[in-house]
Amino acid sequence: MRNGLLSWILPKPHKPLRPESEIRTLYPKFRWRILEATFLGYSVFYTVRNNFPVVSKEIGQALSYSQEQIGNILAITAISYGIGKFLMGALSDRSNPKIFMPLGLILTGICNICFGASSDYQTHLILWGLNGLFQGMGWPPCGRSLGHWFSVKERGEKFAVWNIAHNVGGGLVGVIAAYSASWFGWRNAFYIPAALSFLTAIYLYFRLLDTPQSVGLPSIEEYSGTETDSAKVSESERELSFKEIFIDLVLLNKYIWVFAIANFFVYIVRYSLTDWGPSYLKFAKGASLEKGGISTLIYEFAGIGSTLLVGWYSDKVGGKRGLVSLVCMVPILFALFGILLVPSGYLWADLTLFGVVGFFIYPPVMLLGVAGLDFTSKKAVGTAAGFIGLFGYLGRTALSKGLGWMSSYPWFRWEHSIFIIFASAILAIIFLAFTWNWKPKH
Repeated sequence: MRNGLLSWILPKPHKPLRPESEIRTLYPKFRWRILEATFLGYSVFYTVRNNFPVVSKEIGQALSYSQEQIGNILAITAISYGIGKFLMGALSDRSNPKIFMPLGLILTGICNICFGASSDYQTHLILWGLNGLFQGMGWPPCGRSLGHWFSVKERGEKFAVWNIAHNVGGGLVGVIAAYSASWFGWRNAFYIPAALSFLTAIYLYFRLLDTPQSVGLPSIEEYSGTETDSAKVSESERELSFKEIFIDLVLLNKYIWVFAIANFFVYIVRYSLTDWGPSYLKFAKGASLEKGGISTLIYEFAGIGSTLLVGWYSDKVGGKRGLVSLVCMVPILFALFGILLVPSGYLWADLTLFGVVGFFIYPPVMLLGVAGLDFTSKKAVGTAAGFIGLFGYLGRTALSKGLGWMSSYPWFRWEHSIFIIFASAILAIIFLAFTWNWKPKH
């Protein structure tokens, strides 16, 4: 029975169909609202997730944390985010994004405030682990919304536009956190993003919508003309059980498994230069706090143009997301080798190569998420994307824990981190090679 808290968070029931004139007017307007609101909301999720790496050196100095302890904090948020993305994805598939996404922003903002107010290592571990769990409430409602408001034949293009939220949020957090810490102290690198997350949560509550049918509009398949069989449309709009979502559409889906394993190594490359890049530049190349933060901005913003272009192109080649992702991984190998060779004192060259990696890594990050939607039901997109994302964040955890452990030994050199990232890029290429000819069934 839909009452109390359940009626507040469960998907909204379908309303009677509006007149044709209203449908023509409201559908484009509401599609824009969904794209704009999820874009803004997910950008802000980044500002309360990736702020720790930017000021990790300063926190370590202020609280006498070792590099291994810093690595442990990065590792716990990576694994908890991966688990959260999977579990919250399953919940989001049966929830109203209008409630689910703002609630996630509020909870992660609270974690940030408590983190900034604490000076205890164990407390920091717990809080950043919880933060990672609540961060899992960001992507799944976005995927659910985009899957319901945009058809399969335009997903590459529309997801590419939306995916720039990763770059905007990831780039801004480098500047916001670095300058907040530089001007007001490291604690404000958590307080200021938290305040931003609360304001954004309020905005999302009034801006987001659930499915088209919840506001009296037809399904996206009917609206776009991609499906005219009423029986098939009715089946595609049926809310699924947890068994159907978890077992039938995800755990027994061979396509999802291959994309997930490839994502493990793609995410090692992706997060290597956001989690450890600023520290690498500070320790190995002598960069300042501000320049370390700017490296994240360059890295993230470099992926904007390529994501748009590659997302559009993946639609044009019939949805071969795996093939396009594979091609993008190759130039990253050369850029990583260049970072290894650039001597100290040539920070501009390092920042340029950071930009090259950012330019080519974000298309695969976006496309592997879209592939999860392509090869499952739109009613299971949160779970499928969460499963693929779980493997990605297991990769991020392995990187954080591994580098944190290695850094505690006297033989460790920061150049070793580049070799690990290089090997991960090669393994990503190997697994993506299995997907080169896979296309979604329209």
